[in-house]
Amino acid sequence: MEHAAGNILNNIMETVADSVQQHKSEIEEQNTASARVRRLFGRQKTIHKILGGGKSADVLLWRNKKISSSVLTCATVIWVLFEWLNYHFLTLIAFALFLGMLIQFAWSSASVVLNRSTSQVPRLVIPDDLFANVAVSLGAQINQFLGFIQDVACERNLKQFLVVVASLWAAAIIGTWCNLLTVVYVGFVCTHTLPILYEKYEDQIDDFLYNLLGHFQNHYSKLDVSVLSKLSKGNLRSKKND
Repeated sequence: MEHAAGNILNNIMETVADSVQQHKSEIEEQNTASARVRRLFGRQKTIHKILGGGKSADVLLWRNKKISSSVLTCATVIWVLFEWLNYHFLTLIAFALFLGMLIQFAWSSASVVLNRSTSQVPRLVIPDDLFANVAVSLGAQINQFLGFIQDVACERNLKQFLVVVASLWAAAIIGTWCNLLTVVYVGFVCTHTLPILYEKYEDQIDDFLYNLLGHFQNHYSKLDVSVLSKLSKGNLRSKKND
């Protein structure tokens, strides 16, 4: 009897433990599912994979701090030279060519003194394919942007049209505050700082952005009910009358 009672008690304890473990696993699955839903734009990939997963992603996420800091430092030096010190592009190119010629002259003179061949003097050669690839990629991006603008203008989607117009208006205002070089530099700094910050504080940023998007959606729904819906109804009535 004691042995049977011990077996029954063990079976009861095992059943309770299994039920508790199953309940914990269900809670963890619900938490992971909710975390996936709460990710920004419903994404499931990591930031590294979204950025391409190659060397460019490593630079943007500061996997190699020396390379990333060097790239950001070079961009800062260029911006300081053109923006703060008021250097012109032609002046900088002239100084760079002068410095290169001076180095070449010193190298060739030293090779003559040391009885070496002048063919060992290093030469800087830019590949021809580089210019062609840059022109092709830039032209493709410009054509894609122009196609998007034309599609928005021709599809008669009032909401998307207003969003694009507001974005262009904001870009025009930013253009009055600073020049193109400063805008490019700010964008370059943002691409080298925001991804690593988002990767470190991913959960907090997602929660903040979801709350902010919720507020925007509430205000937009009110605007849609009060203004945009009436405009769309007016357009439909005018089309029917025509």
